[in-house]
Formats: sequence, C-alpha cells, structure tokens
Amino acid sequence: SLLIANRGEIACRIFASAAKMGIGSVAVYSDIDAHALHTRSADEAVCIGGESAAESYLVADKIIDACKQSGADAVHPGYGFLSEQAEFAERLAKEGITLIGPSADAMRQMGDKITSKKLSSDAGVNTIPGYMGLIEDKEHCVKIAAEIGYPVMIKASAGGGGKGMRIAWNDDEARSGFERSKSEAQSSFGDDRIFVEKFITNPRHIEIQVLADKHGNCIYLGERECSIQRRNQKVVEEAPSPFLDEKTRQAMGEQSVALSRAVHYSSAGTVEFVVDENRNFYFLEMNTRLQVEHPVTELVTGLDLVALQISVAKGGPLGKSQDDVSLCGHAIEARLYAENPSQDFMPATGHVEYLSRPNGVRFDSGVETGSDVSPFYDPMIAKIIASGPDRETARLKLVQALNDTILFGVSTNRQFLIDALNTEVFVSGEATTAFIGETFA
Repeated sequence: SLLIANRGEIACRIFASAAKMGIGSVAVYSDIDAHALHTRSADEAVCIGGESAAESYLVADKIIDACKQSGADAVHPGYGFLSEQAEFAERLAKEGITLIGPSADAMRQMGDKITSKKLSSDAGVNTIPGYMGLIEDKEHCVKIAAEIGYPVMIKASAGGGGKGMRIAWNDDEARSGFERSKSEAQSSFGDDRIFVEKFITNPRHIEIQVLADKHGNCIYLGERECSIQRRNQKVVEEAPSPFLDEKTRQAMGEQSVALSRAVHYSSAGTVEFVVDENRNFYFLEMNTRLQVEHPVTELVTGLDLVALQISVAKGGPLGKSQDDVSLCGHAIEARLYAENPSQDFMPATGHVEYLSRPNGVRFDSGVETGSDVSPFYDPMIAKIIASGPDRETARLKLVQALNDTILFGVSTNRQFLIDALNTEVFVSGEATTAFIGETFA
C-alpha cells in the first residue's frame, strides 16, 4: 500500500491515482487534521499527532512509524514538507520502504543551488552569469556584484519559496541585501551560504516538466508558464507558454533532459528557467518533486503524472519516447487562497461555512463545507484548472469557474484572480514576473 506523507489537495490527488491503479492508500494526519478531507479520503488513516508541520508532517520518524503501523511499503511525499529532503529518502531506503521520487543523491545535488548551477553548466545547460563560489561578507558581495554588473540577485544556496533572496541595484543595496539574505537563510533553512548572480529584468518564469525512469529513459513534457507571481510565489500557471516558440521549447526541453541524465534522475521533476524578452533562457533550479501546477501539464498531455511516478518507482520503464509526447490545447490554473486582500493578502483563517464547486473544470482541493483553514498550514483552498482547444477558451472558462465558485466563512483572493485573468496584459500573453507589482501596485 501507499502512504501519502502530506495533506490537503495533493494528498487527495494522489489517493485518486492510487485507487485507479488498484493500490491501497494510507493517510497521515495531525491533531488539527483529524476531520480533514484527506484524512477521510484514504483507505486507512494514521494519526501522527501535533499541530504545526514541525510537529507532524515534517517529522520523519513519525512518517516511518506510520508506515510500520499500517504496513505501507511505499511513500509519496507530494510537495513541500519532506518531499525534497535527501535524509528522509535515505531513511526510507534503510527501512526498505520505496520512495515515490528520485534518489537521495539527485535531491542533494539539485537541492543546493550552487552545486546545481555547476552541474547544469557542466551538462551544457544555459546558466545565468554569476559567481559560482560562496560570498564571504558584505564587502565581498559588493566586489562580486560590481564585477557581474548591477542589478544582481543575492540568493541563499539552500533557499526556496522566495526566502533568502534580495535584488541589489547598487553597492548599498548589495551590503544590506547580503546581510538580510544571510540572516533569513539561516533562520529559514539553517544554512546561511549566499551566492550572487545577474538579475534578469522583467523575465518570464518558464519551467520544463521532465519524466525519467531507472533504465536511463528521460523525456520532457512541454513547459509551463509561471510568470504571474506574488512574493516569488506562483499565482497563475498555464501550459503551454504563450511566449515560447517551438525552437526554444525544444532547446529548453533537451537541456532539461541533459541535466536530468547528468544526475541519474528518475521520477517526475521540473527544471525551472528565467527567459528574457529575446527568448534567451537560463537555468534557475530543479525541483526534485511533483509541482503544485502539474495539472496543467496533465491536461495538455493527457498523462497522469502521479501514476507514472508510481510506475517508475516500482522499477517499470516509461514506455514512452519523446516522439510519443504531444501537446493538445491549452490549460490554465489559478490558486484560490484563503487570504485577506485588504490586508496585503495576509493568510485568512477560520471555518468554511459553505463551499460550492464550479462545474466544467478541474477542482483540486482538500477543503469542503465544514473545513477549517488553520494558521498552521498553507492557506490554499483549491487549484482551479480550466482547459480548452485554445488559450482564450481556457481563460474564459477559468474566469467563469471563479465567478461560479461560492465560499462563505473566510476571505479569499477570488476577485483578484478574476481581475488578473481579465487584464489586457494577461489576455495578450505578455505578462512577466513584474505583472502583479506593475498592474496592481
């Protein structure tokens, strides 16, 4: 059976694929999630106690104990929590439990931004100009920034989710940015290593979905455009990108496969790039897990990524070559969050008095009428994904679905999403990562 070391919508999503494959599922839940939808969706549920993630879903010992208690012989980590923890992967291997994901070695190499940048460069992947070593202090940061040329991005090597990142346009900002990034990196990741690279102004954030097995086969499944972001967190994602041409898509895909092969990658993974206005693209990082926005890829390729992950983890071959991959139509995903627009979109907590799901779209959610939005976890209510034969059809369908989504009890970003999808910049497909800051200043 398969234990899902996660919660909410991704746990429910994985349960659905496991059921289609005839695989029994086991949920784990914290004290807060005793009555959550994901807890009731699995064949079996095991309480791991605690309230916060640090007391529950992030405790490897509790996950392994739940496997032993339930008899589960495989774990799917979803995303977040333990999904990219190499130590957790190693612990599972020692216990004889299969991880639905890549090897610990691949996680470790790609999880470190400095190491991954060196590896990508060696594999022939385009990288952003920058200093490949560690920055010693703020004056060293200024020296390196001046050599690269402003603006620069100061980044935590072990960072993620927008933490430990600062843009510097001059020496003073380089000094302050170094100190703030270093402090934030230490408090967020327990790792204060910092590096510096050139900042690409008004870039597109485009990522390539890869899929590899344990037999040396690796393919790419097109791209996702994830440029609409707030605080470096994705808000709207789509596939394919309205900006890429076939030549650039192929080049990005082939480089992503080359990087995956270089680290002997197996499972689903995502190689992220920044792309400038001339379609020059540069490696950003590789996420060694399933992505939140994977449904848009599933809708345009017709593939079940979770099922393929499970098959690969069991040792099966992909059974598909690159020639078998085709993109059909267009899909757009919007993340519906419980947050307060009038208070700088701070997370909103409370009781969901009523939730009515829209028809005609994919609605991935771990929330229902009667659910509680807890301050202990990410406040995402749902991912709403619309697809159609072309981008405009998908866009209009998604706007209608958001209009048809009814929720009482907590504030949401629903109207903000509708407004964003209806802007001229988004409709024309010209949104960059500066979109929200410029359009909704």
